[in-house]
Amino acid sequence: MPRLFSITEALSISENEIRFRFHRSGGPGGQNVNKVSTRVELLFDVQHSPNLNGTQKQNILSSLKSRIGKDGILRVVVDESRSQWLNREKAIKRLTAILRAALKPRKKRLPTKPSAAALDKRIKSKKLHAEKKLKRRRVMTE
Repeated sequence: MPRLFSITEALSISENEIRFRFHRSGGPGGQNVNKVSTRVELLFDVQHSPNLNGTQKQNILSSLKSRIGKDGILRVVVDESRSQWLNREKAIKRLTAILRAALKPRKKRLPTKPSAAALDKRIKSKKLHAEKKLKRRRVMTE
């Protein structure tokens, strides 16, 4: 039976929807790095996921457009550990965190206005500046 990964209280993603690709990792590791594929690339097809509804897909596609390719697949790459299994688990955790953040409702921005005191202070500083400039002018004597 496939594992379920909880994204929100109402949304879970099945392990069947996630594909993994394994590559050789770069960096330190001696001979181990040349023979063991520990780098994990997690692939999640957002557009064809049966667990996501239309608005959820739109939210994910719009907020994660830099991480999602033209084919609608979200890629998460992890090569922090020398263990393929640890990198796989980290990739799953990172995917759930990314999706959770993308599906979090955004606060509507309320337009603000400067206070009356701030407006008054700005006008006073402008008048002082203008006065200073006036005093620097050459005096005309006749």
